[in-house]
Amino acid sequence: MITIARGFGSGGKEIGMMLSEMLNIPCYERQILTMASDFSGIEESVFVETDEKLRGKYIANALRKMPLSNVLEPWEKGFMSDINVFNVQAEIIRSLARTQSCIIVGKCADDILKDYQNVVSVYIEAPRRFCVNNIRSKLHVSVERANQMISSTDRNRAKYYSYYTGGKEWTNPVNYDLVLNTERVGKQRCAQMIAQYVKLKFA
Repeated sequence: MITIARGFGSGGKEIGMMLSEMLNIPCYERQILTMASDFSGIEESVFVETDEKLRGKYIANALRKMPLSNVLEPWEKGFMSDINVFNVQAEIIRSLARTQSCIIVGKCADDILKDYQNVVSVYIEAPRRFCVNNIRSKLHVSVERANQMISSTDRNRAKYYSYYTGGKEWTNPVNYDLVLNTERVGKQRCAQMIAQYVKLKFA
């Protein structure tokens, strides 16, 4: 299992796809939402709404009493809650870790699988100017809009990670095996380095 956390615009998903080709294993990001929807029966749109972000301040108080490890049944109170939606995704990720080799981008996967021995966790980041240029080349937005997207997305990811990991910092390097800067290393070489590290760790 390889988990990839990434700053918005740093190229983490692209690196995941490159690794997928190199190692001939699947890379999951958005697909986790589809699988979680199929598993639970909850509409996929609900998973999309809560994908690496929290919905409103109410969650911090009203739902804290619900455990972060139990998936609820459809008839139980809180079945459609953000925490249950997270628990469904977490169960899908654990199931993947038990049954196949794959790459998972985002979704707090590094923390969900922290007690598993078959995991390499990576954090991908890059300087703001690099991320801005990367986003602009793909989405054709202004510099101002790209900066807004980075600030908003990374803020949401940080809050989501902190909430579901019990207060851990998303960017803390001690959470990961490797921390790579795509501007300095290059996306292709980042993928190659991760692949080499996997071989070293599990040799």
